[in-house]
Amino acid sequence: MEERKYKLKKLIEELKDKRGRHTELISLYVPSGFNLNEIANLISQEISLTQNVKSKTVRKNVTSALTKIQQHLKLYRETPPNGLVIFCGNVSENEGEADIKLWSIEPPEPIRIKLYWCDQKFELAPLEEMIKEKDVYGLLVLDKSEANFGILRGKKIIPKQNIDSIVPGKTRAGGQSAARFSRVREGLLNDFLKEVSENFRRIFSDEDIKGVIVGGPGPIKEKFVENYLPDDMKKKIIGIKDTGYTGEYGLRELLNRSQDLLQEAEISKEKKLCNEFFDELKKDSGKVVYGINEVKKALEMGAVDTVLISEGLEWEECEYLCDCGYGEKKFVKKGEDKNQKCPKCGNQMKIIGCMDVIEAFENLADETGAKIEIISRDSSEGEQLYAMGGIGALLRFSLEQT
Repeated sequence: MEERKYKLKKLIEELKDKRGRHTELISLYVPSGFNLNEIANLISQEISLTQNVKSKTVRKNVTSALTKIQQHLKLYRETPPNGLVIFCGNVSENEGEADIKLWSIEPPEPIRIKLYWCDQKFELAPLEEMIKEKDVYGLLVLDKSEANFGILRGKKIIPKQNIDSIVPGKTRAGGQSAARFSRVREGLLNDFLKEVSENFRRIFSDEDIKGVIVGGPGPIKEKFVENYLPDDMKKKIIGIKDTGYTGEYGLRELLNRSQDLLQEAEISKEKKLCNEFFDELKKDSGKVVYGINEVKKALEMGAVDTVLISEGLEWEECEYLCDCGYGEKKFVKKGEDKNQKCPKCGNQMKIIGCMDVIEAFENLADETGAKIEIISRDSSEGEQLYAMGGIGALLRFSLEQT
């Protein structure tokens, strides 16, 4: 899972639990490329309209939230490339008390809708759609009569090409011997499958395609994969499924029958990374490190190729400063006592701020060109990484040599 989507997922989980005692939670979606001045005018109009609300408490809380949004918008000279989403409102659980909080995010994908919504809960559906899997897969359904190619993006099938064959049925035309008819039919089928193979390479060679699923009624699909695909294209096949149809309906049927393969493909990617990590660990090659502080040190040295972080890791990095001038950053578990004494003078240090472990490592990774992979606990390998502390790294070079 990409780290930006992971952070978005955590934000959604946090906001799902927020409830307003009245309709005073504001969701604002600003689409990419939209004029921020128009949004600022919209907020000003809403502040004026809010003065008509009968309840003094609701009127005050909504006005405070709108004013906070108004001030936040002044931080932007223009709408960010993917748009802007702001949530703000009174999230206090106690009647009569105000706790106006604001959350702002520049989403990982372009926002297409403009929305202002005031309710007892935040409107999260457009962001929830972004965290759904949108990996790209190839789909092919075929029989002796036709072949249909499609691209799967998330849950959307994009038809790419249909190829009709001229292979006759098994009943031969009058005047032909059975042997001759069979030879002609086999030759036409061979030509048809060669054409399908050529188009398979053309359509599915894109590096963004994670894998291809082949389906169709009858045995033609297995014959095609086994005898007509070159080895480099065979490696793209992640499964073969029986379907009752070809055509666009057959592509939809193939998708419905392949949910197990699509789920396994994502887990398989994670398992491959984890297995590479554990293999290097067993070899004692010095090409891996694990543990929060060890991985951080390796990142600072520029030695990390890929950081593996378990999803749901409950750590954050806090920055401390003492009156004596001493300062440091330390990782602490969420929910535990963050108070730290200065190792220099022994006095209590002040907390300047804290950030989630993913964000902390993402900042370090950006500086050195390292990649970050969020590993779920849906596989035994992912669970094993979590049990080891939830963080490890594949290195570009052995630290033992430095």
